[in-house]
Amino acid sequence: MSNFAPLRLASYNIRAGLGSDLRREPLRVLRAIAAFKADVVALQEADFRMGARPAALPRELIESHTGLRALPVADNEVSLGWHGIALLARPDLQAADVHRFPLPGLEPRGAVAVDLPHLRVVGVHLGLLRRSRRLQLDHIREALDALPERPTIILGDFNEWSRKAGLGRLAQSYNILTPGRTFPSSLPVAALDRIAHCERLRVKPLDIPRATKGSHPSDHLPILAEVSAV
Repeated sequence: MSNFAPLRLASYNIRAGLGSDLRREPLRVLRAIAAFKADVVALQEADFRMGARPAALPRELIESHTGLRALPVADNEVSLGWHGIALLARPDLQAADVHRFPLPGLEPRGAVAVDLPHLRVVGVHLGLLRRSRRLQLDHIREALDALPERPTIILGDFNEWSRKAGLGRLAQSYNILTPGRTFPSSLPVAALDRIAHCERLRVKPLDIPRATKGSHPSDHLPILAEVSAV
């Protein structure tokens, strides 16, 4: 594998722009994303759930406010993401391929992967039931194993309150990091948002910017990490 310059990755469940103060302010979300100074950001709940799932963020303002562009993961004209999962990246980080994985479980869920230069980034938002989460993580692992090999990082809202249980067989193939408590954002008690990475990557969790603390644009805090090749 060729080496690559360290990348700054973030994951953020934006709750369709509904803040901890129950105000829906998409521009506040964009300001928080800009504060990450990230190269790639995985978003969850980036679309509304009704109808054709229209985007919760103004697509035309994303690049001007954050310096990032939405990667082509949606399967229609109105959504920013797929199953609410969107991936934003620096304009020079183009997606060579996009992989969408429908996931098992009682709720409609999915995961989406993009092949960027030197790196595969997978965004996830897992189900509310532990049995479903285990099945979903097993399915993601099997789907990734079926793809051409590539350094891979998985990040998103795992919806798992336990730091030990509920992760299925994913830990057999990936290192799983729990950067810290992220939910609820006003007084975080649960570490729902996580990162999993293959052995070909080195991942260092980073502190979230002060600009994203306090009165928050979502009920989740983001997670942030630096990724480099081993």
